[in-house]
Amino acid sequence: MRDKDLIEQRMQKLIAMTARFCDVYLDEDYKQLCEKLIRKMSRKRNVPFLSGRMEIWAAAIIHALGSINFLFDPNFEPYVGTADISDYFGTSKSTVSQKAKVIRDMFKMGYWDKEFSTTHMQESNPLSNLVMEDEMIVDIRSLPPDIQEYIRQKEGRKK
Repeated sequence: MRDKDLIEQRMQKLIAMTARFCDVYLDEDYKQLCEKLIRKMSRKRNVPFLSGRMEIWAAAIIHALGSINFLFDPNFEPYVGTADISDYFGTSKSTVSQKAKVIRDMFKMGYWDKEFSTTHMQESNPLSNLVMEDEMIVDIRSLPPDIQEYIRQKEGRKK
């Protein structure tokens, strides 16, 4: 089997595994983020999920995304504990946590990550309304409406 075929096969399996978990415990936002992350991983020169158990990779992908989106905080919705993820996939919490760190480091993922934050996290980002204007940091909402619109168009922002 060629590498591209193997990558595609494993990628599709991971997408299906994470999608099932998201259908049961999470939401469509997480489902899309999981698929986006898996597809991005599949384009790496050394595709990480070509070795190791698929269950560990699936759990680690959800864990990596969850850790930057406050999934493990019971004050947020949706909420899932790390043990729930490991139990669902039949994996060790410590192994999943280690793989999740590898994924977060690989893509430099952190809180309020522009690419891998949930919609809720992007909307609640305390820095999302700050822009540089005349070498000063200002809240975009304090600017005149026409300038706000110009900056949003230029940066591809939503209101």
